[in-house]
Amino acid sequence: MKLSLLVILGCLCGSVTGDAASVAPKPLYRDPVYDGAADPVLVYHRAEHKWWMFYTNRRANAPGLPGVSWVHGTRIGIAESADGGVTWKYRGTAELPVGGQTDTHWAPDIVFHDGVYHMFLTFVPGTHDDWSGQRRLVHLTSTDLVKWKNEGQLPFASDRVLDASVLRMPDGTWRMWYNDENAGKTIFLAGSPDLKTWTDRGKAVGDKGEGPKAFRWSGSYWLIVDQWEKGLAVYRSSDASDWTKQPESLLVAPGSGEDDKVHGGHADVVVSGDRAFLFYFTHPGRRPDAPKTDTEQRRSSIQVVELKYENGQLTCNRDQPTHVHLVAPND
Repeated sequence: MKLSLLVILGCLCGSVTGDAASVAPKPLYRDPVYDGAADPVLVYHRAEHKWWMFYTNRRANAPGLPGVSWVHGTRIGIAESADGGVTWKYRGTAELPVGGQTDTHWAPDIVFHDGVYHMFLTFVPGTHDDWSGQRRLVHLTSTDLVKWKNEGQLPFASDRVLDASVLRMPDGTWRMWYNDENAGKTIFLAGSPDLKTWTDRGKAVGDKGEGPKAFRWSGSYWLIVDQWEKGLAVYRSSDASDWTKQPESLLVAPGSGEDDKVHGGHADVVVSGDRAFLFYFTHPGRRPDAPKTDTEQRRSSIQVVELKYENGQLTCNRDQPTHVHLVAPND
């Protein structure tokens, strides 16, 4: 009787907290080619029953590159996970029919609707050694996440738009939050009835930042914005229109895990059942005691932490073990 009770209790505890096999490693993922994985977005591959991660890939380990040309001239990297997001394997680069080999792809967002994957890609024509150059948002579609069709450039007036985050609303329409660098790197909003026709709706958040991520969880809409050394700002809304900034940002103080001893940046959020996971990147070589070589200062790693909802705010503890278990979406 005592043995049976212990077994039952052990099963219950395991179902709540997860087991050792589900603990995400630190770092979660490093790109094996350029060591410059950043700006992750996760999507569930319905046919393969795996999670795929698409990410900006910077040429962090390439020597002799002038200025910031190392963040230009690359394709989007892809990694896959067959165990619910715990372990990730490099799959290659996304073959996207946008520009040529010397052009730049950054920060995609991907949503799935009616059997089709929709990607909204930041496209930078050319390779630049400074932060000049245009930024455009391009819409692509695919039925398998491998072969993509270019549906065209979004017709925004600004030529410095990037970092799309797309969310479907309860009435079936779509909203997109993005960064407009011509407007002081603030976050703007656009709307669409069908993911094809987009109308700009003006500024959504006046604070400076980039890499917005919008999602719904715990009865509210949330918008997370990368504010660099200030961490990830968090905004809350009941209608995804009027936003209130919470006092505390996320991932400001350095963690203690491997490659996690600096602030976190440009994140994705996966809502999985009643849980939510924050996937972010770090520049681990920018801690004070790191070697000052170009390679160490430039390299970046992907990390994950579970979000918690406490007293009306989002929190996370990057130093606690993160038991990852991403479940397949209902669609």
